[in-house]
Amino acid sequence: MTENPPKVPPRWFIRSAWVVHRALYRFSRGRFGLRRPRPDRWGMMRLTTTGRRTGQERHVILAYFEDGPNIITMAMNGWAAAEPAWWLNLKAHPDAIAQLPGQRRTVSVRAAEGEERERLWARWREFGDDIDGYAKLRQNQTAVVVLEPRPELSRKDVT
Repeated sequence: MTENPPKVPPRWFIRSAWVVHRALYRFSRGRFGLRRPRPDRWGMMRLTTTGRRTGQERHVILAYFEDGPNIITMAMNGWAAAEPAWWLNLKAHPDAIAQLPGQRRTVSVRAAEGEERERLWARWREFGDDIDGYAKLRQNQTAVVVLEPRPELSRKDVT
């Protein structure tokens, strides 16, 4: 028996949903658009990166869960083949800001590898989404991204 791959909405729909979600967050001044994770559901955070070419701030809203002090997300780009721009930005500039509901964290970012990646990928499976089916739609392995806390810089350290 051949298992049917999961259905993915058209790309224009996914991109429109992202635009609406960011607008909801922005116009509500952060009151709507983010949520804490629960045992049966991932949360939503806003991640601020530095553009790899422009050096300007870039914002994206991503699914996440917490693993001890770390925040875990996936570089999936709506399950499209290309790597998401925010992930490419983080590869060039791994320091970022994660805005969680009621909390802001400065983080340094890396891809999980080996046993750690398998453990975190298994945790994503617990949310009930068919991530394995969706991942098969991509040519490359989907990165599991670990956002590790880093100390805030004082104003005098920032140039």
